[in-house]
Amino acid sequence: MRIGQGYDVHAFGDGDHIMLGGVRVPHDRGVVAHSDGDVVIHALCDALLGALALGDIGQHFPPSDERWRDADSRQFLRHCQVLIAERGYKLGNADVTVVCERPKVGPHAQAMREALAADLGVELDAISVKATTSEQLGFTGRREGIAAMAMCLLVSA
Repeated sequence: MRIGQGYDVHAFGDGDHIMLGGVRVPHDRGVVAHSDGDVVIHALCDALLGALALGDIGQHFPPSDERWRDADSRQFLRHCQVLIAERGYKLGNADVTVVCERPKVGPHAQAMREALAADLGVELDAISVKATTSEQLGFTGRREGIAAMAMCLLVSA
């Protein structure tokens, strides 16, 4: 077994939606990011890469590389799945927490779980997505940005 954890954060900027877990979520702001800024997938990729001791998402998809400008983060997740399988593991489970005051994550959590499970080739019950606020404290509380934390367990295939 191997365990990994990941964290990602993006500031809010101009826009009318954000991407969360591969799902387009309507919002009165966008995020400032090189790719699509999907904090859920970025945190989960860091957890998966960490469990494999393969660095972080920035090493695999550097923001200095123009190939990844505005990229769909789901391709990052699918890349991680390939690395997991190549090393003889499979995802046991993943647990993701989104930290924000807005947008409301709950109405989109099921769709996020479905997208993440599809990209990782696992059953839906292996993926948990939930949210919390920071009780109006810090940058997320002031609605300046959004964060996500992820944990994963990899098991032998």
